[in-house]
Amino acid sequence: MSPSSSAASSGVSLEDHFRQPTAEESSSSINEAFPFSSGNPRIEETRGIMHLFSNKAVSDLPVGRKPLVAVVGVPNHMTYADFCQFCASFIHHILEMRIVRLDGMEDRYSILIRFDTQDSTDKFYLHFNGRQFNSLEVEVCRVLFTVDVQFTGYSGSLEYNLQSPTSTTEQPSCPVCLERLDQDMGGILTTICNHSFHCSCISKWTDSSCPVCRYCQQLPEKSICFVCQTSENLWICVLCGFVGCGRYKGGHAILHWKETQHCYSLELDTQRVWDYVGDNYVHRLIQSKTDGKLVELNSHCVHAYDGCECADSGVSEALLESKVEAIVNEYNELLATQLENQKLYFETLLEEVKEETEREISEAVKKAIAQKLQKLQAKLDRCMKEKKFLDDLNENLVKNQEIWEAKISEIEEREKMALKMKDDKIQVLEEQVIIFIFGHPRILFSPQTEADGSAISNKFAIFPWTCSLGI
Repeated sequence: MSPSSSAASSGVSLEDHFRQPTAEESSSSINEAFPFSSGNPRIEETRGIMHLFSNKAVSDLPVGRKPLVAVVGVPNHMTYADFCQFCASFIHHILEMRIVRLDGMEDRYSILIRFDTQDSTDKFYLHFNGRQFNSLEVEVCRVLFTVDVQFTGYSGSLEYNLQSPTSTTEQPSCPVCLERLDQDMGGILTTICNHSFHCSCISKWTDSSCPVCRYCQQLPEKSICFVCQTSENLWICVLCGFVGCGRYKGGHAILHWKETQHCYSLELDTQRVWDYVGDNYVHRLIQSKTDGKLVELNSHCVHAYDGCECADSGVSEALLESKVEAIVNEYNELLATQLENQKLYFETLLEEVKEETEREISEAVKKAIAQKLQKLQAKLDRCMKEKKFLDDLNENLVKNQEIWEAKISEIEEREKMALKMKDDKIQVLEEQVIIFIFGHPRILFSPQTEADGSAISNKFAIFPWTCSLGI
């Protein structure tokens, strides 16, 4: 999908809101107007007014809202990378972010954010509005729906380009990754100095300054004159750091030069260096290629006021060569710095992949060991249950054996007693039978033999003297 079709499906571009608001919108009681500015004040500055839905409205989600919100009052100590990390869960829904500074909030900045859909915008508002930036401070995120953004003026030496970086035919490239600034490839973040980057690229930049111009979003603390305590038209001595007011205030800076002969002083507002001896701006000091000393660019002879014409004819050529060499060295250092940053970036990616691989291997090994240990533990529990069952069974069998042995002994004793009683009863009966038959109890058993001497049978032998029957 092309950028134009993406912009058409998600609403108007962020710069399309830089227009004059209608009378109905301006007079609406639910809107609040916030003057803002952006850009480096020493180079260019863009001014405008944001019309935002008031947070005092009856509904949390106002009617007529657009997929454009403003995060108001972000602390200056939060870098671009910190804010991208803060809203990382919605970063893939963000098409464009622009950093601005509201009037009266010098220690804070605000962010205009345009989303791909209205649903993503509503979820972002409900999730982050009133939420703390982190748990260590009380600052909360204040999100307001944007009605309109009005451009009011521009000041600077450069021609202001009102078109969005994604709406031109020849799209600019990201200074970090050198890829095209295409919203389909990711969100675009425009810093407070009007330089645009991919959100994924600027999130790797941990410094609070701009990667291109090094303009810092954190404004320096206000200095005061060491003598009269004024904060206007201040100059700082580049040799000793004395801060004094200019000659149009109390003149303490020039008094310091007369007392100490420190002739170079830096104007804090414009960052330009003034030479009290030459009575002009230095602007820049470069190293001369001829003698290696620091010389003044576009310098004048210190005796020029006395009519001296001692200017060296080779100075201009040396200055030009020194300037070219200084520019080449500066760009070489910049290129080396960028290459080193890219090296560190890819080394960080490799380290992250390595750590992720090691973590996955460690988790897989731990998982395998845990599963094997679980199986062994289950097997051990099963074996322990079987052992306990067999121990109980053995104990029961031993008890049953003892019981049955006692019963067998008892039965054997009863059998013996029954057999003895039976034998006794048989003997008594035999005696009774003998008495009944023979009439005398004395009976002797004598074996009768055949003629060949073999025993035939046992017959009763009744002695005559014991028998009274006469047989």
